[in-house]
Amino acid sequence: MKVAIYGQQYPQEAGSYIMELLHELDKNQIQIAVEHSFLETLQDNENCKEYAVYTHSEGLDATFDLFISIGGDGTILRAVTYIGDLGIPIVGVNTGRLGFLSIIKRNEVKDLVREFISGNYTLVERSLVELRTDFDIPEFEGRYYALNEVTVSRKDTTSMITVETHLDDEYLTSYWSDGLIIATPTGSTGYSLSCGGPVLMPSVRSLVITPIAPHNLNARPLVISDDTQIRLKVSGREDFHLVSLDSRVATFKSGQEILIAKANFVIKMVAFPKKSFFKTIRNKLLWGQDRRN
Repeated sequence: MKVAIYGQQYPQEAGSYIMELLHELDKNQIQIAVEHSFLETLQDNENCKEYAVYTHSEGLDATFDLFISIGGDGTILRAVTYIGDLGIPIVGVNTGRLGFLSIIKRNEVKDLVREFISGNYTLVERSLVELRTDFDIPEFEGRYYALNEVTVSRKDTTSMITVETHLDDEYLTSYWSDGLIIATPTGSTGYSLSCGGPVLMPSVRSLVITPIAPHNLNARPLVISDDTQIRLKVSGREDFHLVSLDSRVATFKSGQEILIAKANFVIKMVAFPKKSFFKTIRNKLLWGQDRRN
């Protein structure tokens, strides 16, 4: 069995749990590869031995059985850029705050290893959205997909932008707003939710279009089929606006058409019986905290 380990930073309070995870994997004679920068960080802070390493360009392939992300939900979003279309199942150990995606608590790392080895888990496929262009965008480094959302937003201005929106070549509307979010079911509990969008189950074959602070007061989030192609054109007082794929951001020239569609591959997320989607949103969104429940 082969496992890849990834983290963006070293959380001091979780260092002992990371070492516990590595020890548990070693004890079960599992091959380990650690993202090269994260391994350097671990070795600077812990008595961590040498492991095989990987980068964005080499060392990771479809023979890996599991990818463990250590951090918050943002770390998982960044981890997805390493996995791409390799089909490696991913699970998150939460050392962050919210944890919609990183569902394993830091003190549960031993249970994570044991349950995965025993096969006591399922794989949930999560769809992605991708940006389709006929030109290169250096900031995205050839990875034009996102697990949560594609967002267009204003840049260098406090004024609204206008986002002309077409669905499958049919004009929908022009949003006067701070921006527009195209979210996957996974992303429905992220930025879209904070802007008033609905919560979707991960398995729903839909996308959500959510305006950011719309001046059209009757503009509401719209749920569409995930086989819809979305075409956007942004205009405003400034010559440029921002386009983000999860946490990765690039500058686009206003008036340039943007085509967004569902990606042709999925991300496989590991789910355990005690960590269901409904339990997660009930706990994270504080559903049922009313004393009458």
